[in-house]
Amino acid sequence: MHNNEVVLATELGQQLIRRRWKVTTAESCTGGGVAQAITAIAGSSQWFEQGFVTYSNKAKEEQLNVSKKLLLEQGAVSGAVVVAMAKGALKRANADIAVAISGVAGPDGGTAEKPVGTVWIAWATRSGKYFSHLHQLSGNRATVRQQAVTESLKGLNLLLKENTV
Repeated sequence: MHNNEVVLATELGQQLIRRRWKVTTAESCTGGGVAQAITAIAGSSQWFEQGFVTYSNKAKEEQLNVSKKLLLEQGAVSGAVVVAMAKGALKRANADIAVAISGVAGPDGGTAEKPVGTVWIAWATRSGKYFSHLHQLSGNRATVRQQAVTESLKGLNLLLKENTV
């Protein structure tokens, strides 16, 4: 794990403890990397109980209640799908804040519309606030995945710092 991830995950934990909140993750292309960064922090059991690795569309449907229609119309790598993943994870985990990630890490799988490095990340809170962001990341598969983990943690921290959640 990169030092930056340790700093971000530690900060996240401190913010969540102050609020008495729990976080959950819904991950596709990162394969559990955000959950790994979180659980690398001692004491993270106070603010993290579970995450979801939903790599296939079927898993997104079954575990996070993402509609098959949405997946077919928008594709797994889309803003609408990551928002649905985040909302589904919040509900399933009974958490206060969630992050969801879906993307094309490469080296294969890219298209003209969604080239390798295309990653959508969404954040959602129990109060109903949510937003998503499209990232165009560069590098090899490992680098794209690592950058997606970092951006996911940054977004969680930013959302908590805004105090509008």
